[in-house]
Amino acid sequence: MKSFSKASSALISLITHSPLTFRRGIGVGAAFLFLFALTVQAQKPNNEALRKLQMAEFAISNLYVDKVDEGKLVEEAIIKMLAQLDPHSTYNNAEEVKKMNEPLQGNFEGIGVQFQMIEDTLLVIQPVSNGPSEKVGILAGDRIVAVNDTAIAGVKMSTEDIMSRLRGPKGSEVRLTVVRRGVDDALSFTVKRDKIPILSLDASYMIQPQTGYIRINRFGATTAEEFAEALKELQKRGMKDLILDLQGNGGGYLNAAIDLANEFLGQKELIVYTEGRASRRSDFFAKGTGNFRNGRLVVLVDEYSASASEIVTGAIQDWDRGVVVGRRTFGKGLVQRPIDLPDGSMIRLTIARYYTPSGRCIQKPYDHTADPDGTASGTDGNRRYNQELIDRYNHGELIHADSIHFADSLKVLTKRMGRTVYGGGGIMPDFFVPIDTTRYTDYHRNLVAKGVVIKATTAYIEQHRKELQSRYKKFETFNEKFEIDERFLAELRRMADKEQVKFDEAQYNRSLPLIKTQLKALIARDLWDMNEYFRVMNTTNESVLQALEVLNKDIYGTIIR
Repeated sequence: MKSFSKASSALISLITHSPLTFRRGIGVGAAFLFLFALTVQAQKPNNEALRKLQMAEFAISNLYVDKVDEGKLVEEAIIKMLAQLDPHSTYNNAEEVKKMNEPLQGNFEGIGVQFQMIEDTLLVIQPVSNGPSEKVGILAGDRIVAVNDTAIAGVKMSTEDIMSRLRGPKGSEVRLTVVRRGVDDALSFTVKRDKIPILSLDASYMIQPQTGYIRINRFGATTAEEFAEALKELQKRGMKDLILDLQGNGGGYLNAAIDLANEFLGQKELIVYTEGRASRRSDFFAKGTGNFRNGRLVVLVDEYSASASEIVTGAIQDWDRGVVVGRRTFGKGLVQRPIDLPDGSMIRLTIARYYTPSGRCIQKPYDHTADPDGTASGTDGNRRYNQELIDRYNHGELIHADSIHFADSLKVLTKRMGRTVYGGGGIMPDFFVPIDTTRYTDYHRNLVAKGVVIKATTAYIEQHRKELQSRYKKFETFNEKFEIDERFLAELRRMADKEQVKFDEAQYNRSLPLIKTQLKALIARDLWDMNEYFRVMNTTNESVLQALEVLNKDIYGTIIR
């Protein structure tokens, strides 16, 4: 036992001196106290569970008949332990942590192009405005065929491998070989890599006189700044009312959600609070310094709006600050604390739950211990939890409002007007918009899945780019006059046949309006940007149309007085 005692002490020493820190201002001091407490717990004579785990690891690594990978064993043990807790306590290795953080931190280092892989070739959709590629003359429609003299086209290289070659430290250089339509010889460019922004806002425009539209795709480090800038610009153009689109927004940083909610709420109005077994209640209040505390507000959500999106939506609904339109949100209301481990990996451990100002728990129910027959646990619980959205569809909740039933025990009243809203997980909208099942068919899904819609659009733009740019100097002209003609659709069907997407005339005709809208939107994105893409797509978005009806028919005034 002496050798085990020494090994245990060494392990405790290693943990104690590891560079473990908590994010979001927890600080190294708090991390040290946490580790000190962990060490003390390990040394307590009655802490049998922790000593048992240490003894098992020591025995395997020192006595097992064959050599073992200790790191992998420990990693698997962590994963198995976390799987017994809840759906959102997770482990990520160092590479996964790096990839996971990039979209939220707001930038990465690279060459600055939006691209699409088309038939094993990297096609530039748009160079990032004022980015390194645009500065050296790379254009939309260019095909990058080699990186530093290594061919990337026609060699079956994975997208991940290609991206790893294009990305690199800020200030480093990369040589690109480019094939450009209408130019006989390949072109060579030397691009100096730089910080490339990852924007949180997909679109910001005046959707009608006096009504602005802003779509946010995630809550990252730059979200509040981007929103404030977009809001200011729309207000300059005469915006009085705002449609805030959080459809499909899976969340992100808590601070970003608080900053966004502050734009709409009054001083000292509660935005959200967190509470857990070992975490005391923490309240987050609005400062009352926001720039859209007045004016009508409509928030769009759906079943994929989660976490930070639900915090913002719940606060707006609970304070009767705006009207919520769409479908019940995902219901992700567990607070994770990131715990950095010595090798760059990370545990995200659930420590509390999110509650709206009226006291509704955002987290939807989950039984993570067993199936109804008591046989499954851990990973199986995760699988059932993730299938809950499918259950909503099968039960009719996404299609019929009268399929949604809430127990009286879940009823709460809003803070200002005393309206009835319900808890039980997720945020239920004030106006329900059923998911559209009429235009989405198997034929259309296969067109998208096989990349036919993207490929057809790309081919069309390559053939007609100069003509389109000459004819449509402004998006407004394009939006009004451009139509998808029969020749374009015939080429789409030909490409579908080539990709073995079996033609179904009835399904094709049902999906045709949606197909035309998507094709037109993708062309608009290529010629202009994402702003214009959503300006086209929103003409058929039922939640957007419902929001406009709420504002235009003053249905808003019957709810928020």
